[in-house]
Amino acid sequence: MSRLLLDADQLARGFIGVAFRINEDNTKFESIYICPTNAHADDQTRRNHTLQYFSFPDFPFTRTRQETPGKYESYADMALNEWIKIRITVKDSKAQLFINDAIQPCLIVNDLKHGADSSGAIGLWVDVGTEGYFKDLKLTKR
Repeated sequence: MSRLLLDADQLARGFIGVAFRINEDNTKFESIYICPTNAHADDQTRRNHTLQYFSFPDFPFTRTRQETPGKYESYADMALNEWIKIRITVKDSKAQLFINDAIQPCLIVNDLKHGADSSGAIGLWVDVGTEGYFKDLKLTKR
């Protein structure tokens, strides 16, 4: 669940998600996250930014959005202040994001930027202006 802080900037979107393949010195990682406020925007382009992938430091969302518009972003219905179930599967250089109990992924990334052999830690990710809550976290190795 994500909420906007009372003093959140007007660009805050309730960004909350998971970072994975975090290297030992925390200088590289990949992330899939949700932006609940975008889901109900009156602008279709902003709605299409509800789900996002980025890879730090070389592929921030600004770069991927500029070089490959729409490739690492998608839409799903959700809102702030509600529990949203996310399931992320990662295998080799592919990741999929499932929202709530969807059978089909809402976001597919076929070319994770750290490569098929990358590994590392997992972390919970919340951006500026957001108060984030997580529960029932489960990690499964397949």
